[in-house]
Amino acid sequence: MENNSDRVVSYGNLRNREVFAPRNFWSGLLFGIGMMSFFIGTVFNQLLQWNHFYDLADEKTGVFSDGLMNLFAWIATVTGLFLLSSLRRRNAVWPKRWVGSALMGSGLYLLFDGFVIHKVFGFHQVRYGMDVLPYDIAWNASGGLFLLTGLFLVLQTKKENQRKKKSTN
Repeated sequence: MENNSDRVVSYGNLRNREVFAPRNFWSGLLFGIGMMSFFIGTVFNQLLQWNHFYDLADEKTGVFSDGLMNLFAWIATVTGLFLLSSLRRRNAVWPKRWVGSALMGSGLYLLFDGFVIHKVFGFHQVRYGMDVLPYDIAWNASGGLFLLTGLFLVLQTKKENQRKKKSTN
């Protein structure tokens, strides 16, 4: 790989930023989706035992569906980490962009789970035996907050890169 030494910054150089911006984004996004999925599965499905990923059948099927969800979570997380490792080898990690896309991934997972899994397919609710509206609002609002915060950070990186490119020309 050719050496990109024209304007070194703490996370590579400007050329690395531009070339590897998509990989930074996808690495963070997959990591965020996987980690939020794992967190939700661990806390709500296993520790609190409020639901299973799929509650429309017996307990055994519910536990099996939780296992499939954890498998998906780890595949997404490990894939994101492999991409991150590749970026580190190339001195191309863009921390702000990566964190922003990880937050976006977390928010996307929560919103997908809250709207599609909970409401469209009805696989499960956040909690049973009580009014689910406050839980749904908190769930989807937190997903929106993660998504918007991440989007803000990712858009900032795009503007920063354009500004730095102009100042070097």
